[in-house]
Amino acid sequence: MEIDKKVLSFLNPKLVDSILKESTLKEVPKGAEILREQQYVKALPIVLEGLVKVYSRFEEKELLLYYIESSQSCVMSFYAARKNTPSKIFAQTEEDSKILLLPVEYLPIWLKEYPDLNDLFFNQYNLRYSELLDTISHLLLNKMDKRLYDHLKTKTTLLNSNAVKISHGQLANELGTAREVVSRVLKKLETDGKISQNAGEIKIIS
Repeated sequence: MEIDKKVLSFLNPKLVDSILKESTLKEVPKGAEILREQQYVKALPIVLEGLVKVYSRFEEKELLLYYIESSQSCVMSFYAARKNTPSKIFAQTEEDSKILLLPVEYLPIWLKEYPDLNDLFFNQYNLRYSELLDTISHLLLNKMDKRLYDHLKTKTTLLNSNAVKISHGQLANELGTAREVVSRVLKKLETDGKISQNAGEIKIIS
């Protein structure tokens, strides 16, 4: 499968040549799990097309941590690979995606020879840290109706659509709350004219 080098234009051209030589490109369908908790990271993902959600589990509840968009990688996977420790997160495709898998055994060489690869992950770390602060702010300061509405807006923006097909249970998992709470809040948002629901699809109206 051919890869257009332009999708990796943010990296050193020589590094891109080396990455394309040693890495594997995979087309992954929506809903596929690409990394599990406690699994050792053998290949580091860079999303070329599509969207991947990264989440963790606490006491049988899931909590969405962040999304990996095009030209981004997973900083948690990077850390686990560098330290050779089991993954602490799960990663699942949110839509059909093309993912470049970089073999972790080449990372030490690439990081030493090409500083811009370090920059990629430092930038990712800074981005995720900022998102974490936003998440904490939402948890502490915002009511569930605003949290849920903002979460839906984020998903529709990332998917480039004004609607998203998702169950109440999945939304509850992503927000770390109960399905009954999500169902009640969605009904309120629908009554307020902010969303509509039909056959498992939630549409943003305003």
